[in-house]
Amino acid sequence: ALPHYQPDKSGGAPIKGNGFLLIDSGAQFPEGTTDITRTKLIGKATDLMKEDYTAVLRANIRLAMAVFPDGISSQLLDPLAREPIWQHFANFGHGTGHGVGFFLNVHEGPQRISYPRISPRSDAFISKETAMSEGMVTSDEPGIYRPGRWGIRIENLVATEFAEENEFGRFLKFKTLTLCPIDLSAVIPERLQPDEKKWLNEYHTLVRQKVLPH
Repeated sequence: ALPHYQPDKSGGAPIKGNGFLLIDSGAQFPEGTTDITRTKLIGKATDLMKEDYTAVLRANIRLAMAVFPDGISSQLLDPLAREPIWQHFANFGHGTGHGVGFFLNVHEGPQRISYPRISPRSDAFISKETAMSEGMVTSDEPGIYRPGRWGIRIENLVATEFAEENEFGRFLKFKTLTLCPIDLSAVIPERLQPDEKKWLNEYHTLVRQKVLPH
């Protein structure tokens, strides 16, 4: 099952104590469809909470910074995001990214960034051989969920765009479309690589420039 909370008829869970508040939101606009998740620290964070949050943030940034050959299978991009989480001896049970429709479905193919799973019935790989192409909109949403304790996910939408063409072929990269601050209160700064810090600072500068006037 997906790690989604569903309040019952008696009421929702109170937001209190020490933990994370994860909000997965989105809307339909004539210009397109949005899908965004932010995780906010509530109260104080333990060392493990900070380690989890930092790993998820690094995973989001690693995928956002990816450069890859035109037409590469989307599933081959999945380890780029999962590496910081796997190094933390953690994982998450959903895909790292899915296609987003234009005023259509929030989850829409053909691309899906997720490593192939083994089917228990056939012992065969369930393959998602879908090529990454220029103009695609895809989610970037790694996470870590500890049952009964907390859940963390940071999700942006990214657009695939042209990067460079040379003797090795045509290369693509991602442009982050979502403009929303990322909570830094549970980040361990020294765990971020220099290029990850640079990406994060440039992202927040762009968010400030674009959103603050509104």
